[in-house]
Amino acid sequence: MSWKAERSAADTLVEQSEVQLDRDRFLRSLMRELAGTLESVVGLPETAGFVSVVGGRIGDQIDADYRHALKVSRLSRAQVTAVLMDLKRRIDGDFYVIAEDDQKIVLGNRICPFGDAVIGRPSLCMMTSNMFGKIAGENLGYAKVAIEESIAAGHPGCRVVVYVEPTAEAEVASGREYFSDTL
Repeated sequence: MSWKAERSAADTLVEQSEVQLDRDRFLRSLMRELAGTLESVVGLPETAGFVSVVGGRIGDQIDADYRHALKVSRLSRAQVTAVLMDLKRRIDGDFYVIAEDDQKIVLGNRICPFGDAVIGRPSLCMMTSNMFGKIAGENLGYAKVAIEESIAAGHPGCRVVVYVEPTAEAEVASGREYFSDTL
C-alpha cells in the first residue's frame, strides 16, 4: 500500500474515531491548563488577579452588549439580576436565584460553564466574580461579589452573593468590591 493510500485510510479511521474533542472541550482544557500552570508558577492570588483582569474586560463588553440590545444607558436593578442569569445560561451555566432583597442577590449554580475543567482551579471563579461585579457595579453604582461555595473548590454547586448596597453585611463578607466608573 502506498503512503497516499495509507494516508487516506488513516484519515478516514481518525475522523471516525470516538475522540471526545471539539472546540468547547478544547477551550475548557486550555483554560484549565493555563490557570493550573499560572497557579503553580506564580501562585493562586496572582493567578486570580490575572483572571480578574480578563473577567473585568469581558464583563465590560457583556454589559455594553446587553445595554445596547435592551436600548438602555443603564440597567435597572431587575435587569441586572436578569442579565446575570441570562449571561450564564448563554454560556451553559445553570445559575438560579436563591434569594433577593434590596441589599443583595444570592445565586446558586449547578453547572459551571467551564464544566469539570474548573475543579481544582479556583482562580477561574474570578471570571464570575468580575463579570457579575462589573455589570452590577457599573449599573447600580456598587457591588461586592462573594463566592461562598464553588464547584472549583469541590462543592456540589456554587453560592454567589452579589451585594448591591454597601451594608454592614457586605462589609464583613469576603469578596471583591466594584464601583461604577460613570455614576
